[in-house]
Amino acid sequence: MVQNRLPLVEFPPARPGVNSFAILAACEASARATLVSVYPVLMYRALGTAASVSEVYVLIGLTGLLCALCVPLLARFVPRRWLYTLGALIMIAGSLLGGFFNARFVPYAVAANSIGLVILAVCFNAYVMDYVERSSMGRNESRRLLFSGIPWSIGPFLGVVLMDWHPQVPFLISIAACLVMLGFFWHLRLGDGKIITKARRPPTNPLRYIPRFFRQPTLVAGWFYATMRSAGWAIYIIYVPIYAVKSGLSDQVGGLTLSVSNGFLFLTPFMLGFLQKTSVRNAIVTGFAGSGILFLAATLLSGFPWPAIAILVSATLFLVLLDVSAGLPFLLTVKPSERTEMAAVYSTFRDVASVGSPAFVRLVLAFTSVQGVFAAIGLVLVGCAVVARRTHPALGKRRH
Repeated sequence: MVQNRLPLVEFPPARPGVNSFAILAACEASARATLVSVYPVLMYRALGTAASVSEVYVLIGLTGLLCALCVPLLARFVPRRWLYTLGALIMIAGSLLGGFFNARFVPYAVAANSIGLVILAVCFNAYVMDYVERSSMGRNESRRLLFSGIPWSIGPFLGVVLMDWHPQVPFLISIAACLVMLGFFWHLRLGDGKIITKARRPPTNPLRYIPRFFRQPTLVAGWFYATMRSAGWAIYIIYVPIYAVKSGLSDQVGGLTLSVSNGFLFLTPFMLGFLQKTSVRNAIVTGFAGSGILFLAATLLSGFPWPAIAILVSATLFLVLLDVSAGLPFLLTVKPSERTEMAAVYSTFRDVASVGSPAFVRLVLAFTSVQGVFAAIGLVLVGCAVVARRTHPALGKRRH
């Protein structure tokens, strides 16, 4: 007797590429965006002063930096796919701590978010370098930021609005986004990345890659540019909401400004065109100079909160340009055989910025007010523009 069977329908995994990684990045952005403007407000409410907030963020940054340096060691024993999963689960744990426990757990929630993000960043960068061709790195960065534009432009303002309506809702959204990200990641079946060559000897201690990293000027340049860009963003994200509250404005203003700033992500295709028509060097110099000058201008108008905030928002247009261009020196020059280890060293830029920027602000606040912080970071960014002029002019251009 012949039995009729329905044909087995197989759903092949999505092909890893620019769009797939952009979707992963958008999921991660959704998980972070609703909380990015919530945490500074909660910290300021709990601690009472901008200086205290800075001190706590320094400790959190040090924790994240230590974890970033330990990720390569952990990667020797934990497969990359499970390491990525662990990062997402730690972010979920942070959201549970921040949203469903006492306010004194907020610093621990921020720390968990930082640790989870470090692990995700190391794995994500390694996967990108495995599956995206060198000539497509610029397009990958632009597409990643473009896909992240919607959550980053909506999430920060939505987060503070929902926080006032029900304090747990922003955290529930973050948890849901992490779960979607995990589901799509496993659908991609990225595994543990591509194997470049078969190892003939035990793997080198990943911490030994730190001196090797810093002996390569282009990698160091990419790390430095990414660090200073992140410092600019960190000061904007944390201290613009505090400046707004101290100026008598609503605590929703910080979320609104960050949402508007992140709306500039939709301009990344035009920024990529600018980068391709000029050079990576010109894009980086323009980003640092433009943002630094506008931070300085905002300080001059700090007595008028709304005009000052408008100028600060304008400065982030140039920070987004740095989001597109500042990481390219690293992505374009790292050796394939050292991707995981070098990506781990490179990813410390976020944690160094997380430590350095609040420590820098704490020092500045000993002599001036929050408004003076914007002048100080403005001077630093202008100085970075001068340094960036030393970048090789041919970096990122197609070879003929």
